[in-house]
Amino acid sequence: MPNKSADQATLIVIKPDGLKKSLTGNILTRLSETKLEIVAAKMVRVSRELAAEHYRHLQDKPFFEDVLRYLMGEFHDRYKVMALIYWGENAITKCRSLAGATNPEEADSVSIRGSYGRITTRGVYENVVHVSANPEDAQREIKLWFNPDEVIVDLYPSKKVVETVEKREWV
Repeated sequence: MPNKSADQATLIVIKPDGLKKSLTGNILTRLSETKLEIVAAKMVRVSRELAAEHYRHLQDKPFFEDVLRYLMGEFHDRYKVMALIYWGENAITKCRSLAGATNPEEADSVSIRGSYGRITTRGVYENVVHVSANPEDAQREIKLWFNPDEVIVDLYPSKKVVETVEKREWV
């Protein structure tokens, strides 16, 4: 259970362009500089619904559809992302500092986005990584991308529910 007042969680998403360019190791190495703990990680095939809810704050922007298609992997023929939760003291500030500005051309050249991002001719920011902007966004995004059983610490209040679920299993 988080206990220090400065402990925070942040959602990190390595986007399809980061996967296509085999940057996962480079990005994780850079993020390791934060000395934070990874408390959840998984590969996700991003549905249109997940992308739209993740970027709901951009729904009135003219580039909204391109942003959805980008996160869903349509621009890079990589229909997956790596989602992680980093946790520890000042996690959001530390991770955002390493990630750099959202616009890759404005990002410090030694930041993750400054090193690996680009702006397409259509004007889409392909910035290889997402980092939650603030604690409120982090909580909303983490709850969107992960369920409590996928996280190894109790970040937020949860409850146990009993349900019958149909699932696949190995034969």
